[in-house]
Amino acid sequence: MSADKKQNLQDTFLNAVRKSRTPLTVFLVNGVKLQGVVTWFDNFCVLLRGDGRPPQLVYKHAISTIAPSAPVQLFDEEMDEE
Repeated sequence: MSADKKQNLQDTFLNAVRKSRTPLTVFLVNGVKLQGVVTWFDNFCVLLRGDGRPPQLVYKHAISTIAPSAPVQLFDEEMDEE
């Protein structure tokens, strides 16, 4: 894989759940549980939108765990064969 195509696992995961609109449960380091869908992210933040609630901007340093409600395919099957 060339250097320009490399992407870190965090960005790959967040982009996959954003594109597929997979509902997530996000656990924060203080124990708070958030639920919603990722609509945007950058190096520092994740924008989480839930049903009937305004979007929540969550700083990544406050996130402990992200649990998707369905399996997430991170890589193409072609890459698995290499």
